[in-house]
Amino acid sequence: MNLPWSGRTRLLLGPEGLADWLSYAPLGRTTVLVDPALTESAVTALVETELDRAGHTVRRLVPEGPGDVDEILDLTRRTARTELFVAVGGGTCIDRAKLAVVAGDSEEAATALRARSRCGLLTLGPEVRRRRPLLAVPTTVGPGSELSRVACMPHQQGKRLVSAEALTPDAALLDAAATETLPGELLAEGILEALFRTVTPYAGDHKERPVEDAFCEAAATQLAVLGYRFGELRRAGRRAGPELRLDIARLSGLTHSTWMRLGRSPFTTEGWIIANELSTALNVRKMTAVAALLPPLWRAVLDGDERYGSALRLHRIWARIREGAPAGLPEDPAHGIAVLIDDWGIGHTVTATPDRLAVVARRTTRAWGAGLPMLGGLLTADVQQLLYEVCGADRRESALAR
Repeated sequence: MNLPWSGRTRLLLGPEGLADWLSYAPLGRTTVLVDPALTESAVTALVETELDRAGHTVRRLVPEGPGDVDEILDLTRRTARTELFVAVGGGTCIDRAKLAVVAGDSEEAATALRARSRCGLLTLGPEVRRRRPLLAVPTTVGPGSELSRVACMPHQQGKRLVSAEALTPDAALLDAAATETLPGELLAEGILEALFRTVTPYAGDHKERPVEDAFCEAAATQLAVLGYRFGELRRAGRRAGPELRLDIARLSGLTHSTWMRLGRSPFTTEGWIIANELSTALNVRKMTAVAALLPPLWRAVLDGDERYGSALRLHRIWARIREGAPAGLPEDPAHGIAVLIDDWGIGHTVTATPDRLAVVARRTTRAWGAGLPMLGGLLTADVQQLLYEVCGADRRESALAR
């Protein structure tokens, strides 16, 4: 069936955009997967009202489990007769919906999700296709799951990143109502996450690509503008208005654009991998781990460790970030990003013993390195040393590392 919405995500702005898209969607049974914290929210009411107005039969589901493969496949069974999927929530909720609908439409995907493997990345091939449309309604900024072709799923003792073209939602609704109750701390973290996602492929790949570089540089500059604009409001005890929240949401989504990474190595995500594994192991928020990681990670780049990225390119994009920030942001990228994180009021305290960090390092290299390409040649000792810097741990060798 040649669906008019297939191929890429269509951005919908407000109720009017949603109503227009629904005029193309198949009428019938619709499952709305809603984050437990949003069952009484204005955006959930908006979405269900528009679905009802368009003639859809709506069934609401509220996920409460860990989001692992058992829950995903149970959700797949419960929605076998659903003709349209809608996910209202943050990245975790949207990822569950993406995985459930793809597993329901592709036995190959369902089988792959069940498979046990040490690898943290599961790539589903072009034979995995999705026949039912999926609408994402993000209520956070930063993750960008509403526009990406990947989804995270708890797996063994960490998380598995699942990648497939079929995981890309058909449409994403951006509405100010979706983020009206988002705490300021999470909004600030979302801007930093989008900045991290922009700088990582730019500085992590040594190739010069003028067109793609220009996109990344412009996005980084504007993210700094928005981050500092919001930071000023927070310091004054004020909330971000609807226009600012929508600007942040749109730009956050843009950082998932193919243009940002066109022609670049897919394996420039060592920082994301290490921060994500650290977050999971220590049960801290992902962006707390990222905020703690960025200064030592960038220091390693600046000190000449080319496995983490290009010092020249990091200096260049940092100069553009400084253009969007108030005067006084340090020229040194590693020092400067630490100042920016403090300016934006983002927590970055992560503590652990050396022995605990040794376990995290070994688990990280097992899932993403040790013959797998995602860590780009980093060894367990390299990851462990970086984690020591992140957590301010004693640099002596731990008992587990010896």
